[in-house]
Amino acid sequence: MKKAIFLISSFFCLSGWAQEVPSEPLVLSLEEAVALGLENNYSSIKSEKEVEKALSQKWEIISQGLPQINANVDYQNFLKQPVTLLPAAAFDNTQATIDVVENYFDVQRNNEPVNAPEGFIPVRFGTKQNVTATATWSQLIFDGSYIVGVQSARTLLQISKNAKIKTDLEVRKAVINAYGNLLMAQESVTILENNLENISGNLSDTEKIFENGLAEEEDVEQLKITRLSLENNLNRSRRMLEISYQLLNMAMGIPVEREIIPTDDLNTLAMKFYDEQLLEESIPLEENIDVRIAENSAEAARIFVRLEKAKALPQLTGFLNYGTSGYSDSFTFFNEEQEYFNQSILGVNLNIPIFSSGMRNSRTRQMQLEYEQAKLDLEETRNRISLQIDAAKADYRFSLENFEAQQEGLALAERIENKNQIKFFEGLASSFELSEAQRQLYTAQQNVLEAMLEVINAKVELENILNTKTYSEEE
Repeated sequence: MKKAIFLISSFFCLSGWAQEVPSEPLVLSLEEAVALGLENNYSSIKSEKEVEKALSQKWEIISQGLPQINANVDYQNFLKQPVTLLPAAAFDNTQATIDVVENYFDVQRNNEPVNAPEGFIPVRFGTKQNVTATATWSQLIFDGSYIVGVQSARTLLQISKNAKIKTDLEVRKAVINAYGNLLMAQESVTILENNLENISGNLSDTEKIFENGLAEEEDVEQLKITRLSLENNLNRSRRMLEISYQLLNMAMGIPVEREIIPTDDLNTLAMKFYDEQLLEESIPLEENIDVRIAENSAEAARIFVRLEKAKALPQLTGFLNYGTSGYSDSFTFFNEEQEYFNQSILGVNLNIPIFSSGMRNSRTRQMQLEYEQAKLDLEETRNRISLQIDAAKADYRFSLENFEAQQEGLALAERIENKNQIKFFEGLASSFELSEAQRQLYTAQQNVLEAMLEVINAKVELENILNTKTYSEEE
């Protein structure tokens, strides 16, 4: 069944697509989810199109310096031919006859003046119909802006390629974050279900003890409060689990209703992302993708300065034109007896910019200022990335330390809760003490889940800055 197209803007690289939704669930590991996201995510696809577009623009600019051939066919039919007025005296031959007689005969001219006709005579020139076919070959011989333009096209192509890499890194990060959130939501539901089952058992046992008069009503009510809290948290976690599935589907670029089954679990994934050696890795700032993009932008700004300067250079082009024309008062241009007249022109055109009233200087100055701004942006990006690398390493180090601390805290909370539960049923601890130990355990369980997710997210953030990858995918 065809589904509607989903338009989603939850985060910059997430969007839906329209396709047939298979009935079978999609079983995915994290690596497979990342590969699927890089293939189907709209942002990744659009960035690939930008690379293709930049490549086409590059060849468009290069083609401007290659030979150009154009043909043109014109047909004209004068439904009413234009009229031209000529002086009537131009058609009077009286004076011409007198001049011939005086020059070639011995005749004495009298004083009788020659009266030339006055006014104008309307005449029509040419035929009612004509057809002209021409072919023109032109070649750019020299243009300084063309040379610089080719260089700028290569730089813009590199910018689009780096933007594609940046987009893929962000898509990968979004998929991993969504996958990790889904696993945490699953673990939360499982833990809450187990906790609810345990507390329900404790409540049942306590109610029986209360009925036998060996426990207080407050003990029963305290456990009911704990159970209600767990039920509420479980319902909320189940709703969050549904949303987590949809967010992962959006990150991968597949329909939100498509059923997926993740094959990894949160603990195994966290241990896979537990890598202290990554803290020792470093890269030259020039290899960071943001720095590379800033360098490309600065280089493009520098080329645009040269482009404006090159516009002051002469432009030389050559051309060759060949054409043929036919004339007739009726449409006889396909007849064999129709006569055609050929013409051909070979020439060059030299355009020399001389004076622009300061317009070129103003444009060059603007480009120079933009170049200086781009250099400042590059310097700022270097400093920012250097700081981000240190901050990302600090965050990742803290996530590793916090993960270990939360695991130890969970082990302690489990022992404390177990001891208080034994004491409670032996009458050595109050229901309040048991509830407090249980809340402490539930908090420790949630803290461990969040710590595992933070290890995953912190490592992905550091990998993006260092441009290292856990999984290999084609750019």
